[in-house]
Amino acid sequence: MTDHDLEEFEETYVAPPPGQETAELLDELAGLIENAKSMPLSSSAIVQREELLEILNEARTALPDELGRARRILQDKDEVLSAARRESKELLDDARAQAAHIVQRTEIVRQARNQAERIVAEAEANGRRIQHEADDYVDRKLAAFEIVLDRTIRTVQAGRERLSVVEEEEPEELEEAEAGFFDQDRG
Repeated sequence: MTDHDLEEFEETYVAPPPGQETAELLDELAGLIENAKSMPLSSSAIVQREELLEILNEARTALPDELGRARRILQDKDEVLSAARRESKELLDDARAQAAHIVQRTEIVRQARNQAERIVAEAEANGRRIQHEADDYVDRKLAAFEIVLDRTIRTVQAGRERLSVVEEEEPEELEEAEAGFFDQDRG
């Protein structure tokens, strides 16, 4: 409840009517006056003085009790309003504290998300860097292997070329050797 609501409550609060006893006495008094006989040619009324005084005395006797009750009601009203103000202040303080806690928790969550995104980005960058390093390493090893393999292929080709030259020379030498071998048999 806000201060404005409390002010409206105070302005619109109407104490309950006086006790039934006082109200009945006043109604009875008004009835006597209304029903009193009029004086001829006048607006004055003839009333029973003793009866009216008796009713007024009874009302006076009841009135302090009614006033005491009214004072207690007003005092209770003030206590209720004070309690409502205290309660509304406590509720506002609690709401502000909860709002601050929610804002703080939201800020913590936002910071945690930012840190998580930063960690993921760093991990992805490290993964790409490691992948590039691995690719470079494999490329260097394949290049070295290619060089060794190329040398081996050249060595194999050179050896085959020598073998093909030796094979071509061999048949002539064999024919000459065979020709000589057989020459001795001929003769």
